[in-house]
Amino acid sequence: MLLLLLLAPLFLRPPGAGGAQTPNATSEGCQIIHPPWEGGIRYRGLTRDQVKAINFLPVDYEIEYVCRGEREVVGPKVRKCLANGSWTDMDTPSRCVRICSKSYLTLENGKVFLTGGDLPALDGARVDFRCDPDFHLVGSSRSICSQGQWSTPKPHCQVTRTPHSERRAVYIGALFPMSGGWPGGQACQPAVEMALEDVNSRRDILPDYELKLIHHDSKCDPGQATKYLYELLYNDPIKIILMPGCSSVSTLVAEAARMWNLIVLSYGSSSPALSNRQRFPTFFRTHPSATLHNPTRVKLFEKWGWKKIATIQQTTEVFTSTLDDLEERVKEAGIEITFRQSFFSDPAVPVKNLKRQDARIIVGLFYETEARKVFCEVYKERLFGKKYVWFLIGWYADNWFKIYDPSINCTVDEMTEAVEGHITTEIVMLNPANTRSISNMTSQEFVEKLTKRLKRHPEETGGFQEAPLAYDAIWALALALNKTSGGGGRSGVRLEDFNYNNQTITDQIYRAMNSSSFEGVSGHVVFDASGSRMAWTLIEQLQGGSYKKIGYYDSTKDDLSWSKTDKWIGGSPPADQTLVIKTFRFLSQKLFISVSVLSSLGIVLAVVCLSFNIYNSHVRYIQNSQPNLNNLTAVGCSLALAAVFPLGLDGYHIGRNQFPFVCQARLWLLGLGFSLGYGSMFTKIWWVHTVFTKKEEKKEWRKTLEPWKLYATVGLLVGMDVLTLAIWQIVDPLHRTIETFAKEEPKEDIDVSILPQLEHCSSRKMNTWLGIFYGYKGLLLLLGIFLAYETKSVSTEKINDHRAVGMAIYNVAVLCLITAPVTMILSSQQDAAFAFASLAIVFSSYITLVVLFVPKMRRLITRGEWQSEAQDTMKTGSSTNNNEEEKSRLLEKENRELEKIIAEKEERVSELRHQLQSRQQLRSRRHPPTPPDPSGGLPRGPPEPPDRLSCDGSRVHLLYK
Repeated sequence: MLLLLLLAPLFLRPPGAGGAQTPNATSEGCQIIHPPWEGGIRYRGLTRDQVKAINFLPVDYEIEYVCRGEREVVGPKVRKCLANGSWTDMDTPSRCVRICSKSYLTLENGKVFLTGGDLPALDGARVDFRCDPDFHLVGSSRSICSQGQWSTPKPHCQVTRTPHSERRAVYIGALFPMSGGWPGGQACQPAVEMALEDVNSRRDILPDYELKLIHHDSKCDPGQATKYLYELLYNDPIKIILMPGCSSVSTLVAEAARMWNLIVLSYGSSSPALSNRQRFPTFFRTHPSATLHNPTRVKLFEKWGWKKIATIQQTTEVFTSTLDDLEERVKEAGIEITFRQSFFSDPAVPVKNLKRQDARIIVGLFYETEARKVFCEVYKERLFGKKYVWFLIGWYADNWFKIYDPSINCTVDEMTEAVEGHITTEIVMLNPANTRSISNMTSQEFVEKLTKRLKRHPEETGGFQEAPLAYDAIWALALALNKTSGGGGRSGVRLEDFNYNNQTITDQIYRAMNSSSFEGVSGHVVFDASGSRMAWTLIEQLQGGSYKKIGYYDSTKDDLSWSKTDKWIGGSPPADQTLVIKTFRFLSQKLFISVSVLSSLGIVLAVVCLSFNIYNSHVRYIQNSQPNLNNLTAVGCSLALAAVFPLGLDGYHIGRNQFPFVCQARLWLLGLGFSLGYGSMFTKIWWVHTVFTKKEEKKEWRKTLEPWKLYATVGLLVGMDVLTLAIWQIVDPLHRTIETFAKEEPKEDIDVSILPQLEHCSSRKMNTWLGIFYGYKGLLLLLGIFLAYETKSVSTEKINDHRAVGMAIYNVAVLCLITAPVTMILSSQQDAAFAFASLAIVFSSYITLVVLFVPKMRRLITRGEWQSEAQDTMKTGSSTNNNEEEKSRLLEKENRELEKIIAEKEERVSELRHQLQSRQQLRSRRHPPTPPDPSGGLPRGPPEPPDRLSCDGSRVHLLYK
């Protein structure tokens, strides 16, 4: 029954005992939702079989919609599981629909009218093109979206061009490396000349000007470039822009050009150092920087839901600066680089550190030779397989991992196994889409036209791969100059007024160049804040020992073109860390039901006992047992048994919002049950000891033991508990806390771990409150045991069942001493702890009710409730051997009668002594004193009659007999 707070360590768990507390958690999570038509859902870290086997996903878990065919997701692409069991943005559906190119929704120098649909352009949508005044439309004025394609090529707006003879020349100074370390000028110079021809033939671009080229061979040598640079600067005509080639030459030209207020536009420089705007304030390049891989990597991280990555790099400037840029980008995207390693020549220790830190998504930045060393160590540390993804640079040779290298001790098969599945990123220099550029050519048409123009085979021509970048560089320059001049002379500056001291025109060209955005043969041309080209990136994956294209990424539009050909060893992209699924440990329902049945039967027994006591309250034997106190004991047992139900309630039955109420119910039911049940028994034993263990000074108390004193004592104990519980609930209320256990690995070989959790009731100052209750209730229990022992031999008619009360107190104390430490030890094992606590309450309640009420029932049933008080007294007197209390009462009555007889005898003796004294005085007056005897003896008198002799002690003694 009454274990109450001594059993509380299980269910009222102090803070800090056990696992961490997490005030916010959910019971189950979110139910799996269905994918859209023509689409699917990607579940991070879970295989298809695992998805089929579960119904709920944990809180904060994210799913991603994917579409099949030429479709894209319209609506939320990612949904996240919320704590209330719902997914984000459920009011907005996600659909897979066909869309047409967004480039048709804008028209330079004109307007586009979209009808029959909404953004993005869906099947059936129609666009109408209209040009601004002074421009006329070249191409079809209408296009319809069907099956993801527009029906006609995109038109453009042109103005009436000034006759060729009247146009003013604008000169461009260029340095082409026709030989040297990178002979890119062999193909880039023809591409530039071809671009100039196309630009000069357009009527809508620089209609009043003609672009002309003055160029030299820099041989990719800074010294040679310095010579030609000064020739360009100090010889007429004035050049409005400079176009260098390789990175070393571009560094020299860009650093010196600001002194002449010249814009520099490079077509073949990739060094990240050129992105320094403070050092190169007027530098632009259509060749992307080496850091352009980073936006693609970040996009892939977001696509696959990775939030934690690790890096390993070779200690060179290019890789350090690239990694610094990556760190800034991932930070903006909410992604964390958890571990960063570097090496100079030996990567063994950094690779071991990656393994020790449980790195899963790893970006590697190193040259090809060092790549073989790294992956040899990767194989030794088993840092590959379905749990790991490596990101590498895409300009290695296709068979780089099969090349013999004496510096490593791994076989080709081992290297092939270690590198399987890694991802590479590579800059796209030719638009892979079959769309028309601003020059109205597709990328394939450009290649064919350039190939005819070259004098040698493309594979033998230096810079053929970079030629599209050089072609688009002229278009970027022409569009910027066209914007600066006002697009045909309507407004703006005069380009012929430019000189090396005119910073105003330079600033306007800079702003126009900085805002460039158009479709070129190399892809979409746009510059970032550092002047570097934002180009497409090719994404490849090593599958079966060979690289397969899996997608393209256009960072300017944030457009990821995915071929859905990616393959994963585990069937799906791995998680960036072990996926932790929180599961709650709930109480066994069979145990809860079994104990609840016992508790319910105990409550029924308590009600029966209470009813019996109230119905027979007029019987003298029941009256002499203080029936009102026994009634309180039955009520206390009922409350304690009722506390078993909230003790067994957890997250399986109730939500987190109802948990505090259950905690309070546990506390109040146990507290009041103890106060009423044990308090009433303690009151009986206390007053028995106070009144009936003193023989002399407590005689009057024995005769006048008022019931109100007993009730006042119980009220005092209950009031103290109610006051303490009320203060506790107001000042520091109980709430739901979570105990977290060690992670458990599932039996299946999946990258998931189970995090068991257990719910408890606790408060901020739990230790303080429990200390108060433990101390107070512990003293009551110890004092109750002492008083029960002291009064074991006392017999009193006023409280005739105090010995049974003592047995019940022993029962409660023993169960508390056994159960309290056991439940503290087993507090983290919900089934065992609940079994100990609840069964202790049930058994102690049963024993208390049986000990206090069953003997009374048996007595009244066997002797009959109809007997009168006189009959009951006679039967009680005739069976003194069986009833010590009746015997004691009879002995006290006999003692009082004997005391009365003794008092009467003493009064008779006093009267007789007075009569004897009177007779002696009368006799002395009648007979004077006898003269002395002559012989010297005493005087003699007549002998006294026998009947007048004095009363001696023997006669007086007879009176008492």
